[in-house]
Amino acid sequence: MASSSPHDRSRKDKDDDDDDDPVERMISRTGCAELHYAVQECMAEHQDWRVCQSQVQTFKDCMMNFQIARKEQLMKQLTSTESAPS
Repeated sequence: MASSSPHDRSRKDKDDDDDDDPVERMISRTGCAELHYAVQECMAEHQDWRVCQSQVQTFKDCMMNFQIARKEQLMKQLTSTESAPS
């Protein structure tokens, strides 16, 4: 039963994202992909989201940190383009 799992997310290369679905590509860009896969594996194993709450929370925290960093980056870009002389 340990042969091939539909949740096995082994990667050949990070640059090999062309064949992934859009959601996986988006999550990979956040740096939180491994945590996302941990949630999926837990759900596949236990079939009960309540058992997987620590994985869900860790993934959620990672995504929140990414969103905060991205927002700060965009704000920096916005303020630098507004203050640049025309």
